[in-house]
Amino acid sequence: MSCKVRLMEDGSLDEEPLTLKEIAYQKLCNNLDIISGYTEGGQRTLNAGIVLTNEICDAFLENYQRFHRPLDDRVINLFSDIRRTSLKIVNLRYSTLTSQGLETLMRHKLFALSMWYCDKITVQSHHLLAHYGDSLRSLELGISSHLLQNAEPNEKEPVDFQLTCPHLRRLVLNGVVMHHRLQFAHLQDLSHLDLTSCVLANFSLEALGMLPNLHTLILFNVWPIANQLHAICCLRRLTTLDISISSSGNGHGTYDLPDQTLVMLMDNLRHLTHLDISGTNLAGNGVATKESTSMNTKTEQHFGPTDIPGLASRTQRPLQFLGLYHTAHWACKRHDIPALEVAGDANEQQILTAARYYHDRPVLLTRVLNDLYHLFRFENCKDIHTALDVVLCAMDRHLKFKHMQISGSATLFYIVKGRDRSKFGTLLRNHIIRTLLNGMEMHLTDDTMLRNGYLTLTQFHMPVDVLFEYERLIKILLHGVSKTEQEGFVQRIAIYLLNTLACQVDGRQKLFLGELGVVSTMLTLIKDRLTRSVFDDVMEVAWSTMWNVTDETAINCKRFLDGRGMEYFLKCLNTFPDRDELLRNMMGLLGNVAEVKWLRPKLMTQEFIEVFARLLDSLSDGIEVSYNAAGVLAHIASDGPDAWTIKTPTRQHVLERMVAAIQRWNIKSERNINYRSFEPILSLVRCYETPECQHWAVWALANLTQVYPDKYCQLVEQENGIQILTELIEHESPYCEIKRIARLVIEQCDMGMERMVEG
Repeated sequence: MSCKVRLMEDGSLDEEPLTLKEIAYQKLCNNLDIISGYTEGGQRTLNAGIVLTNEICDAFLENYQRFHRPLDDRVINLFSDIRRTSLKIVNLRYSTLTSQGLETLMRHKLFALSMWYCDKITVQSHHLLAHYGDSLRSLELGISSHLLQNAEPNEKEPVDFQLTCPHLRRLVLNGVVMHHRLQFAHLQDLSHLDLTSCVLANFSLEALGMLPNLHTLILFNVWPIANQLHAICCLRRLTTLDISISSSGNGHGTYDLPDQTLVMLMDNLRHLTHLDISGTNLAGNGVATKESTSMNTKTEQHFGPTDIPGLASRTQRPLQFLGLYHTAHWACKRHDIPALEVAGDANEQQILTAARYYHDRPVLLTRVLNDLYHLFRFENCKDIHTALDVVLCAMDRHLKFKHMQISGSATLFYIVKGRDRSKFGTLLRNHIIRTLLNGMEMHLTDDTMLRNGYLTLTQFHMPVDVLFEYERLIKILLHGVSKTEQEGFVQRIAIYLLNTLACQVDGRQKLFLGELGVVSTMLTLIKDRLTRSVFDDVMEVAWSTMWNVTDETAINCKRFLDGRGMEYFLKCLNTFPDRDELLRNMMGLLGNVAEVKWLRPKLMTQEFIEVFARLLDSLSDGIEVSYNAAGVLAHIASDGPDAWTIKTPTRQHVLERMVAAIQRWNIKSERNINYRSFEPILSLVRCYETPECQHWAVWALANLTQVYPDKYCQLVEQENGIQILTELIEHESPYCEIKRIARLVIEQCDMGMERMVEG
């Protein structure tokens, strides 16, 4: 497992940028129509005249999966013509290919085949090895790749197969039940054999004695193994031996004579450089017994001290690697360990070493990530870039293991938490976010996974850092808002993030929010709380979110009205009359609705107008509620007397009350509002038929440019506001107060321009 996260010269962390070749593959993977079309059955087929070399084909498959594209039979059909395509090395992970797709690949006479989490491959396909296995040098059948095993987890009946791949040098099997008739003698080139979690049953490891080149034997989670030790001792050429166990809680990994057993292995396997005895008691209790001392005395003399009695013979010739993770009697915490590199849980270096060595052992790796999590939470981790790399690698490789995703995401939170976001380069930041979203999407029904993911995302800059995955994140947030426990922490943080994203994005993304059902989801939350007469921060943020998604987005305003939004507005107003923030959010939303001319007739009812008029006198939240109520009424009145279809209150009476309210406001009032455009306000400045509407509009511009000149003076200039205000001043219809306020705006903008020039 190579480390991708780098510590840069400026102290920041990032990943190596894509090479030009990788960028080309990325573009190709995203635009397959460049080289292919579709058959009538929906399969991809290579365009006529195109020939792809082996280098291109192998790299294409690798990068297609790397860039998170689903690799299925339809895509694999691109390689159906072996005269125009050539594959040699195929690594499949989370592919949905079937036996048909696998046969397409194997017809290429592959040199290496690796399959992990390929659930659609069944034992009925094992005949493909017999037909096309002659060329294979490496075969790796990882978790959930059922080519040589039954798919049922409790099915322990062996599949009657023979490995008709005579040139294999590397063989990895996971969870296969080995039958006693299985032959290895013909695999004379085999040098690396991994039987992780395989069930030996009546199979004897003596069959491996016929393999002259075997130097690596992995028997992780293979138990019982004690009766096979003598056969292992006969494999004198071994340089790597792994007889570790993931857990000794069920008695597995416990030997009757641990010190003597380890001495026996060391005496017979003198070429060992890598040994893993994690989860066992083979490291002893740290005290040399009389028996183990006498056995060492018979073999070699004059060794230095070691706290692992069975390894006394290696003190002068230490192992390159020794696995002591979760061994009995905390062997990894001993001082004198004859190994250059140790996997354990005693310190940061041992934990990171374990994470690197156990990258394809998801259950064990989950425990390692838990250790790493505690290291970050309660202590201090110095090697941040390596820790980040192993966490991301683990989560990416084992997406379906829920507990690993939970542990990994919790660790990511503490890695990212409190650190300057500028310390994470863009590529690395994107990788972290994408990995989190992958885990959350896969385990969408697990509240702990969602909580960890949401909390980690809050450490990034919204929405800038997540725009590249905006649509996928919104869907995950909507699930958290609508499908998790009401008033629970997950729901609250999800709606907080959703509102943050809705607040700071453009019109296209607001349209997408509406299409995904954000408005209807918020209305459902509000209805639920009205039914239970409960006011909480979720209700408040739900209205704020709708305020944000309706901003300059007419279709979302319509969705609000169609979803009985005005009914819920009145009920909230009556049920929670003293909630200032709630009232501000509701009136801000209705201000957006009132800006849409073709929706304003839906607001023209006696009940609504009376409520808006009454709110003109509100002192709630400073001037915000009164200001928004006036804005709603100004837009409604701007449609003219004919559009005022109710008898009471009269249009003139409402306009008089509106002006009286405006005259009470302090022009220097600070605001809780954010305008991206002044177009709706400037349209009211031109409403000469109703000067009261102009009064509200020029006051709004004056207030915003006085209090926030750096932001809003420039916006007035950009949207031709100075010319529109100048025309108003020169027009005969507006009364003097309107013109006076308009001059204030122009003067303030002139001063703002001078400040900009001086700057």
